[in-house]
Amino acid sequence: MLFTDLGINQGIIKFAASLRAKEEADRVTKIIQSGILFRVLIGTVVFAVNFVFADLFAVFMNRPNISLYIQIASITIGFQVIYTTATSAFVGLDKTEYNVLTTNIQATVKTTLSVTLVLLGVSVTGAIIGHVAGSIIAGIIGAGILFFKLLKPSRNSGDDGFIQNLKILTTYGMPLYISVVLTGFLPLYQNLILAYFTSDIYIGNFKAATNFIALITVVSMSITTALLPAFSKLNSSTTNTIKAFFKLANKYTCLLIVPTTTLIIIYSREIVQIIYGSTYQSASLFLSINSPLYLLVAIGYLTLNSLFNGLGETRTTHKIALINFLTFIILAPVLAKNYGVPGLIIASLISNTIATSYASHIARTKFKIEFATNSIIKIYLISAISTIPSLLLLHFTSLPELFKVIAGGVLYLFIYTTLTPLTRVVSAPELQTVTYVTQKIGPLTLIAEPILKYQQKILRITAKAADT
Repeated sequence: MLFTDLGINQGIIKFAASLRAKEEADRVTKIIQSGILFRVLIGTVVFAVNFVFADLFAVFMNRPNISLYIQIASITIGFQVIYTTATSAFVGLDKTEYNVLTTNIQATVKTTLSVTLVLLGVSVTGAIIGHVAGSIIAGIIGAGILFFKLLKPSRNSGDDGFIQNLKILTTYGMPLYISVVLTGFLPLYQNLILAYFTSDIYIGNFKAATNFIALITVVSMSITTALLPAFSKLNSSTTNTIKAFFKLANKYTCLLIVPTTTLIIIYSREIVQIIYGSTYQSASLFLSINSPLYLLVAIGYLTLNSLFNGLGETRTTHKIALINFLTFIILAPVLAKNYGVPGLIIASLISNTIATSYASHIARTKFKIEFATNSIIKIYLISAISTIPSLLLLHFTSLPELFKVIAGGVLYLFIYTTLTPLTRVVSAPELQTVTYVTQKIGPLTLIAEPILKYQQKILRITAKAADT
């Protein structure tokens, strides 16, 4: 999949958003059509290579018995190309509800079919078939929605043909593609390092831990995906407007990511125990030392790339990825050889910290970006304070594991959502804006609405108290 993008998806998001802002619907259609066609052609070639050379790839991974699995999984490539390009188009067209729909369809098919086949005794092959089926169905549905519901037929053939559109997309996206390749190569490199320096048991524990990291990734990906088209529309805005928007976006990213990360860290052992049982003894340790990566959100870990890409500064994004890549490549084998999986995780933390610090420096010096430092410090302090009752419940009661997680999580979130308005981390106008945004996302409204109303009530009470 790494070799099928070439920065096209990011380009589609960028130009679909910016051209829509200029009301150039015809060009939007042609840009998306050209991007999908090119990616399908590339995907077909990559599928063929992956299928034919499966034996060689299996030997390279020091697992010669997985060649059949590689061949089955390679069927995913063509349909995953269509699916990911369609979802990128949905984001650029401000039709994120279809992004959510196709993503949920893919996840549902994968989960249902994979679990069913494994339970029926098909084992690893069944899990892979479920994975492939999810991509096939999501790709077909995503393409159907895009072409038959959203895209307006092109009215002319003009000068904006396939080659010119492809040139526009690749000129913008190629630095991003190199960044994607560098970033995407790291998990493959991790697998290679683990294959030579650790056992299958530790690899399985590490993969189990990364499955829980996906909980944070779900939240973070939704943020970064939404921010790219938003910054693209601000490309021609004043510096002050961009600064103000970024400051607010990074602050609210911290508000969501910090408590999510904190909960996963303090309940890592219980979460692993509930889902995987006692067999995965090391997974909780790997989860607890891997999660702090997302605490770098304070210095722009999840927001700065969207800012740079939205402003067309893709070369800056490339430099950030290169720093992360080179640092990890050097540190990973040394630390993994001496400390195993924890060493590999520490190498990742160090490389990402250095790369994000560089990105933050560039944002401050070149683009005069500012962070909501006071509010962010309060968010981290509130998050730490909110853990106290949950930790007491966790360590000084003999309740069942599941009850500890549910009760402790609810208690933590109650304290956190109470303290954020009390300490003026959030303001009444900001809550009104968030309420307006969440009302457009049906399932999110059910969760967010009572919390936002509760925080608004606290702000009103404290405001009246201050007046008296």
